[in-house]
Amino acid sequence: MVNFVGAGCGASDLITVRGANLLKQADVIIYAGSLVNPELLSYAKPDCEIYNSAYMNLDEVIEVMQKAEKSGKMTVRLHTGDPCLYGAVREQFDRLDSLGIEYKVCPGVSSFCGMASSLKAEYTLPDVSQTVIITRMAGRTPVPESEQISKLAVHGSTMIIFLSMGMLEELSDELIKGGYSPSTPSAIVYKATWDDEKILRCKLSELAKTAKANNITKTALIAVGNFLGDNYSLSKLYDKNFETEFRKCGLQ
Repeated sequence: MVNFVGAGCGASDLITVRGANLLKQADVIIYAGSLVNPELLSYAKPDCEIYNSAYMNLDEVIEVMQKAEKSGKMTVRLHTGDPCLYGAVREQFDRLDSLGIEYKVCPGVSSFCGMASSLKAEYTLPDVSQTVIITRMAGRTPVPESEQISKLAVHGSTMIIFLSMGMLEELSDELIKGGYSPSTPSAIVYKATWDDEKILRCKLSELAKTAKANNITKTALIAVGNFLGDNYSLSKLYDKNFETEFRKCGLQ
């Protein structure tokens, strides 16, 4: 069996209980060494085989899984955050399917959730934004034409941008082109929930300058939107005049 496990958003104790238990049981661990907190490897058994996929290609990763499977060993493929976001897991699933190797997926806490906790922010504020767009700038990995940043920015919703720290000037230009004001509140969160986390708040137009002044070049997320501001409406959920099936107005 191969278990794909979300490592969580950074801090080693933010992995799920199930994920931690799978790490303890694993005979083989293949972890994304460029992003996963190495403290998570402390869960491994003393005789566990450990591979850093930062130095491996897809064929090499599958080869390790296949060898472990033939030996009756359980493999954990440890991905950063939650594997469903920018995890490159579909190609691994398909290869395992073709080899007849069973696998399961254990979800994790994505870094965009970790960033919200670090910012002490709510992405979906009434009368501000009820939509969260998670995206990235086009780089060596392209994005569909319909998902260009300027086109997504038209919605004016909460925007969380992955994998784009090297293109902040272009990112700001595209977001402003799409309709965000240059003064839109924004944030850069470096290594959210890690011990060396950094939180940088600025205006949208100042993203590149802020990152450069703080020497942040990678391992960071960008948040853009008025959810970072101070104006919003209270929710109806806890309004004393708003009835629900659990709470009726006028009842003491």
